[in-house]
Amino acid sequence: MEIRKVTDASFGVYGKVLEEYDFSGLLKEMEHTPCPMDEVIYVPSVEGLEALAVAKDLTESAYGGLPIQIGYCNGNNKKLNAVEYHRSSEVDIAVNDLILLIGRQQDIEADFTYDTSKIEAFYVPAGTAVELYATTLHYAPCSAGEDGFRCVVVLPKDTNLELNFTPGKDGEDKLITARNKWLIAHEDAKIEGAFNGLKGENITL
Repeated sequence: MEIRKVTDASFGVYGKVLEEYDFSGLLKEMEHTPCPMDEVIYVPSVEGLEALAVAKDLTESAYGGLPIQIGYCNGNNKKLNAVEYHRSSEVDIAVNDLILLIGRQQDIEADFTYDTSKIEAFYVPAGTAVELYATTLHYAPCSAGEDGFRCVVVLPKDTNLELNFTPGKDGEDKLITARNKWLIAHEDAKIEGAFNGLKGENITL
């Protein structure tokens, strides 16, 4: 699979590189977060990250005043396993080099299946921040090296938290697995309760 850089023009379908923020404090604080080598962990909201000055800048500029949460996704991963999307952009900040496997929501079929051959890979170098548009399918980053990855994840407040309602079983509702989270899984990933709609190879880097 070809791995392009996020600076490549083809990334423009999925998002953009953010250069107008000072993420130095955020990157330094992330050095203290755990990075397991045998799994991927996701923490939606971390008070220490949200207390940094850049959180105000992201709230006002990246999200137009909406309340946000700043957390992280760390670990070691080589597989696609699933794709998800939100009704909002997601800002990802690579603490170390990582690879994003991404696709387009517009390519989801009428029966909510998705062909994994349409997934594209993009390399995000350490210190780089990207906005992934709401229509960009994504999931956990993939490791670019042997030391796993650390990735800051910024989203509107309460995204990915446990549902406080019971979603419907038909149509797009069957993809809702958490607040502001629609997910399509690959059967190989064995994600409990998820809709297994990924067709084709469970892409491995």
